Amino acid sequence: MTGPADRQQLTVLAVDDEPPALDELAYLLRADARVAEVLTASDAVAALRVLDAGPVDAVFLDIRMPGLSGLDLARVLARFAVPPPVVFVTAYDDAAVDAFALHAADYLLKPLRAARLAEAVRRVAETGQPAAAEEATIPVELGGVTRFVAVADVRYVEAQGDYARLHTATGSHLVRIPLAALEERWASTGFVRVHRSYLVATGHIDQLRVEPGGGHAVVVGDATLPVSRRHSRELKDRLVRRARRQSGP
Repeated sequence: MTGPADRQQLTVLAVDDEPPALDELAYLLRADARVAEVLTASDAVAALRVLDAGPVDAVFLDIRMPGLSGLDLARVLARFAVPPPVVFVTAYDDAAVDAFALHAADYLLKPLRAARLAEAVRRVAETGQPAAAEEATIPVELGGVTRFVAVADVRYVEAQGDYARLHTATGSHLVRIPLAALEERWASTGFVRVHRSYLVATGHIDQLRVEPGGGHAVVVGDATLPVSRRHSRELKDRLVRRARRQSGP
């Protein structure tokens, strides 16, 4: 499969169980000069039949559908040898956290705006990578509204069962993502596991100190977090490397 970055003209698949919504989505996609062909499917099973016939460069996918939902289909696509980027197109904002946990390329709300759809197509056409791949922000639900928190503002993350609580200087946010998943996704952004219950942004560590009894702890803002023995060496190495980079040659 040639990726979107290798050619300008895209073949995309639009999936929606409501015919008027599917027609509108297909119409807007065909109007984009970067899209060469728009395939359509009215449910997840039909979409899988289309994908079985040949690869596509992106899937524009409704979430609430009978049978397999859009999220279910996205989980299936994630197992493909070369998963196509998925852009969710939905009337609901309450699934944004789950969508980005599946590395969605974008999350568009109905009624569709042509300019917003064009932005999603541009992201797919230019990079073929999720819009959130750089993890610049993470969606959180607050009072029934989905907001975006800058990852750079997250000081540390605390495990709470299958959820994780993000701590910033101004408050905390509960997200439906396990700590282990965030550890993997944010490894390249300076986060390090210090304890089974904590993931810390090394850039926000103010102090690494020895506790009575020989254990270690990190001070992050006004919080003091334990460092387990199995994670202490990696943490020290990361802090040493950071200090060397900051001091220069």
